[in-house]
Amino acid sequence: MKNITLSLITLLSLSSMLQAQEVAVTDVEAKYSNNNSVEASENLKQSINLGFSSTTGNTDTLNLNGRYDASITTIGYKNNPLKIAFDASAFFTENNSVKSNEEFIVNLGMEQNYNQDWLIYAGTTWLRNPDFRNYNNKIAINLGVGKELFNNGKHKFVAKLGTSYNIEDYSNNQETEKFGALNEYLEYNNQLNKISNLYVKAGAMQNFDDMKEDYQAVGVLGVNFSVGENIKLSIEEEIAYDNLPPVGFKKTDTKSIVRLGYDF
Repeated sequence: MKNITLSLITLLSLSSMLQAQEVAVTDVEAKYSNNNSVEASENLKQSINLGFSSTTGNTDTLNLNGRYDASITTIGYKNNPLKIAFDASAFFTENNSVKSNEEFIVNLGMEQNYNQDWLIYAGTTWLRNPDFRNYNNKIAINLGVGKELFNNGKHKFVAKLGTSYNIEDYSNNQETEKFGALNEYLEYNNQLNKISNLYVKAGAMQNFDDMKEDYQAVGVLGVNFSVGENIKLSIEEEIAYDNLPPVGFKKTDTKSIVRLGYDF
């Protein structure tokens, strides 16, 4: 049993996906174009996003959601880029001043390029969504490798493979689980034009103790539009599947998310 969100959101960090990540659980994206000309430090990049999401599966609600992202790139191993990234997101529904179906996701990760195409990643993810997926606390620690398989400036394809150690504390009487898992992650980006970018993300996680039955998968299709200076609109559809969900919960959940973001 694991986390899938996605928060791809969780999908998403991959490396351990939920979830979602996003969720993939560690989804720290590599966006380097020239590994030989990285400056000693890069200004901190931040963004704030606010919007709405519609969920189906274990909940059928319209949620408010918010997300904060921050990243910085500096010189790492053998003068290759080292990226450190943090993001936090929240979903909640409020009826008659009573909040329900809350979900909180926090990711902290790093990516170290060690040649033109390959990278090493590490990260940790915390998830809480007691009403939505029964997780009082879910923690994942991830480590793995990735490779930029293709990048011609318009199309980019990245793959990652790693492991994670997971702790799942449930909100009901289900016993806490601790286990190691194999994680896979694929990402495709298509720069449609100067103002829009299409992306597809897919992640999966299999429990080493029962890889045939205990697994999760998440997929995300989204597009970003620049609608003004430092302002972007994001539309995203997420489908998450857990073959062994927490007791009493469904296997499949979806999220349709619309966000307006400001970069600074």
